[in-house]
Amino acid sequence: MPEEKELVKSEETTAIEEDGDPIDEKKLLRKLDWHLLPGLTFLFLLSFLDRSNVGNARIEGLAADTHMTGNQYLTTLTIYFAGYVLFEVPFNILLKLTSPRFWLPTLTLAWGIVCTLMGFTQNFSGFLVVRFFLGVAESGFFPGVVFYLSMWYKRNEQHYRIAMFVSSATLAGAFGGFLAFALAKMKGLGGLGGWRWIFIIEGLMTVVMSIAAYFFVYNYPTTAKFLTPREREYVIARLKGDSDATRNEKFTWAGVRHALADPKIYLYGLCYHTLSLPGYTLSLFLPSIINGLGYSATQAQLLSIPPYVAAFITTMSVAVIVEKTKRRAPFIIGSSTVGIIGYIVLITSRWPGVSYAGTIITAAGIFPAGAIVLSWPANNVSGQTKRATANAMQISIGNLGAVLGTQLYRPKWSPRHFVGHGTAMGYLVGNIIVVSILWYIMHSENKRRDRGERDDRLKDADEGVFLGDDDPRWRFQT
Repeated sequence: MPEEKELVKSEETTAIEEDGDPIDEKKLLRKLDWHLLPGLTFLFLLSFLDRSNVGNARIEGLAADTHMTGNQYLTTLTIYFAGYVLFEVPFNILLKLTSPRFWLPTLTLAWGIVCTLMGFTQNFSGFLVVRFFLGVAESGFFPGVVFYLSMWYKRNEQHYRIAMFVSSATLAGAFGGFLAFALAKMKGLGGLGGWRWIFIIEGLMTVVMSIAAYFFVYNYPTTAKFLTPREREYVIARLKGDSDATRNEKFTWAGVRHALADPKIYLYGLCYHTLSLPGYTLSLFLPSIINGLGYSATQAQLLSIPPYVAAFITTMSVAVIVEKTKRRAPFIIGSSTVGIIGYIVLITSRWPGVSYAGTIITAAGIFPAGAIVLSWPANNVSGQTKRATANAMQISIGNLGAVLGTQLYRPKWSPRHFVGHGTAMGYLVGNIIVVSILWYIMHSENKRRDRGERDDRLKDADEGVFLGDDDPRWRFQT
């Protein structure tokens, strides 16, 4: 990939440095990280916990107490993603029309209330309705945060931060197993089953954090009170030559249409689609998969922790390497290959211990690949409305894979789960193919721009106008 070219040649950063003591950029980045990432990461941890705790609740008596059949339980998993997919794009448009400080905490409050209500459902139909609205409430949060972070960090800095954010899902899996183990011990308290307390306590945790979020979620660098005026100017100046984050771009339907008309956005969506099926099926069914290997429900809750710990380690390790090398596609392909090896172990092994090791290998491959894929359009799509739409489109298309995946791990196929494991492995093979195609397209386009073959796009544009990712000065990160 050619060296990135600045979109705007400017000496503003140097001027700010000369106006007083030089600003330590690394120290400033740490300040941004400290104020932005811990709160958002914890909110996403709660989001992932509240959507995946149904797997923990299932082996603690959810299906029996609500008189659900195995197929009905799978339907409740599917309906969540139906709500999620339908509302992602409109909710990210609402983020652009409102503000992060209002919109992200409000979504958190909504899904916290819904999660709490899941603990009081009495039958299949009630649980089905609540799961649908949980998907609706959570749908705007993740794509919203991905867009939000793209407004604070330079393009090459975004992946590491998004990886830190995504890695909270792996921590949620590990923490969720331990928390479910502890909350299940509350069985009988207040006349409620242990699975009910899993939803109630975890939902109330989210409600409390959502109230706090109105105070620790900021809007954009231009209004951030935790920055001094000089730091604010420096952040804005360093972004000007790298992305469109500092442009005062209002919402336009033209930006939405540009996203809908760009074939690369659909390829980003397919990249995530081919990861979301294995990723979500592993998260939703991991306790049941381990339980089916012959381990007790209590053992399964605790044994669901190591795969997520492994995933956290590999996700963060790969993120560091990606940021240093400024490469994306090779690490997605490599991580997906690790996931394929894990599924091969799960499919071929007849020994519970070896099969369990397969879950660890699989998790260690899927989650790093997912983190890179989710940050890819945030790095490469410009301007702002198009990127907000693209982020939501990617996750909507991606979660269609999760919809299919919820039907692949039926009780009658336990414990080997050839259909589920085989389909997930095939999807990872598909991921390698789609990523390779997108890598080729963007690399070829960068070469054309290096040769000046796209310079004619500037002929009819006003001086100083930036054409987004169609601009011949823009380089895609591959």
